[in-house]
Amino acid sequence: MRQVWKPSVTAAAIIERDGRFLLVEEHTLEGLRLNNPAGHLEPGESPMQAAVRETLEETCCQFTPDALVGVYLSRFQRPGEDVTYLRFAFRGSIGSPIAGCRLDDNIVRTVWLTPGEVRESQARHRSPLVLQCVEDHLAGKCYPLDLVTTHPSVQALQGANSQAAL
Repeated sequence: MRQVWKPSVTAAAIIERDGRFLLVEEHTLEGLRLNNPAGHLEPGESPMQAAVRETLEETCCQFTPDALVGVYLSRFQRPGEDVTYLRFAFRGSIGSPIAGCRLDDNIVRTVWLTPGEVRESQARHRSPLVLQCVEDHLAGKCYPLDLVTTHPSVQALQGANSQAAL
């Protein structure tokens, strides 16, 4: 039987303030890398909810999406690993750091970089999508949030998972 190919779904936050973009510096198997606040979609959540959750976990700030920047497909390879990522990138604003909040263990710090600094640091990006999402945002690409629809059956999965944990 043929194995079904399944991309890994992620969501990212593209946040610009005063001409600078918020990135996170994180520990990876390849060393310290820069990334947009981003992470994997969890069972029971929409891509937008994942972007909000991941941003909070990686920056300790509340993210409020206002548009979809784009949907991206990319492939990552290293010995023994070949993963295709499907990324939903949302732009929006971010609040002040939440007191008492701790960054995810693999996050070293947050940094605000100009578009030029983002381009210059490309060799340190976790993915080619870091720069692509910033460039698309700068080019004015944005789409209504309701372009991405999450069927209510997905939220039902979240409820089932929390019941199973009891």
